[in-house]
Amino acid sequence: MSSEEAGHIPVLQGTLDLIVLRTLETMGPQHAYAIATRLEQLSENSLHLNQGTLYPALVRLEQQGRIKGAWAKTESNREAKFYSITKAGEKALAQETQRWRRMSGLVEKLLTEGA
Repeated sequence: MSSEEAGHIPVLQGTLDLIVLRTLETMGPQHAYAIATRLEQLSENSLHLNQGTLYPALVRLEQQGRIKGAWAKTESNREAKFYSITKAGEKALAQETQRWRRMSGLVEKLLTEGA
């Protein structure tokens, strides 16, 4: 059974960075597993992020200076890298959110009115 058949929705290209930044803005510093778990909860398990999807996004965002990582202990006393959003990340989040809303509104209009 494919992930779509299981009720999972694939992440659209360009949206993962946006939702990771929003999660960190909302929740504060989080490790990768906590980010993935939170997104699955919010999406009512429709969105499933595996390590091969999430970790490259975290590395990319850190290289871009949009998030920063620091090693710390989790609640279960394990070492994990906790990520937090930077000022540059907050600015990018605001810009990308505005762009996404314009684009999704346009797509909705075209689907409703029939392009």
